Amino acid sequence: MPITTHRCALAQAPHRPASVRRRAALALAGALAAASFWPAAALAAFPERIITLVVPTAAGGGNDAMARVVAQKMGTLLGQQVIVDNKAGANGAIASEYVARAVPDGHTLLFGYIGTHGMNPALQKLRYDPVKNFEPVGMVCTSPTLMVVNPQVTAKSVPDLVRQSQGAPDQFNYASAGNGTAPHFSAELFKLESGAKMAHVPYRGSAPAMTDTMAGQTQVMFPSLFTAYPYVKSGKLRALAVAGTKRSPLLPQVPTLEEVGVKGVDISQWYALFAPAGTPRPVVDRLNQALLAALADKEVARRIEDHGATVEGSTPDALGQRVRSEVARWRGVVQKAQLTAD
Repeated sequence: MPITTHRCALAQAPHRPASVRRRAALALAGALAAASFWPAAALAAFPERIITLVVPTAAGGGNDAMARVVAQKMGTLLGQQVIVDNKAGANGAIASEYVARAVPDGHTLLFGYIGTHGMNPALQKLRYDPVKNFEPVGMVCTSPTLMVVNPQVTAKSVPDLVRQSQGAPDQFNYASAGNGTAPHFSAELFKLESGAKMAHVPYRGSAPAMTDTMAGQTQVMFPSLFTAYPYVKSGKLRALAVAGTKRSPLLPQVPTLEEVGVKGVDISQWYALFAPAGTPRPVVDRLNQALLAALADKEVARRIEDHGATVEGSTPDALGQRVRSEVARWRGVVQKAQLTAD
């Protein structure tokens, strides 16, 4: 069952006697009144201890590297250490549920992304709600999705690959980091819009998926540019297209899918910070200010952008709107492509 918060308790108990409901309402009103005096004293003390930034992927990957850059600078700005805690598994669901259940005081945060707060919730029923169980803090960055192939693939362009796959459907398998992940949804959307024929081979994370694509066990993958760029640069993977609205400055010779005739596959993978639902807004705002200041630092921005990501901060409200629109978008893809979590 999805996690619910204490704020729903009064609305879920219409059978209670009127006197009980009145007392509950008065208690809630008192709590809200007390909260109005909270910011001045408590905000001055925040953060009171180490902040934990939970990353839903294994250490050493692109998400982890980016989170550590941001955590280090935010810790300096907040005057309190921000440590990274990797909780990989279930396409980010383990980490997301952990943070959703944490004490909502701003000392436990999630380094969420399009998978945890867009794609995976659209595919299956999870033990957390990406909207109800989190307070958005702010965007960190975006990274376009890259269509890559093993260098031994004879198709030299996207149209070539589509034609070859239609003529020999068993020739192409695409790797993903698992059902409900960005590489999975990106490939399925590509198949819908291009008519390509490829079988899905899900892995437990991006690292083994990338490894097998480089080894030729699978032929195609749709990782983020942030993840794939080092391997494209070294020649271990060949980039066929960018699944975005414009070419990447890092790979200016690689066309967009729209340029080669595949419309409607605009997939920017995004990364953001979230706090548990119920975290006081002044704390959320304090965290957002520290995040934006960190992203404005030239060295932080350089370290993020060197990997193919684009720094893109936001307000908490703007991030909340993005999450809602992403979940709706990918639910439509799930229905159209008849995807399942199995």
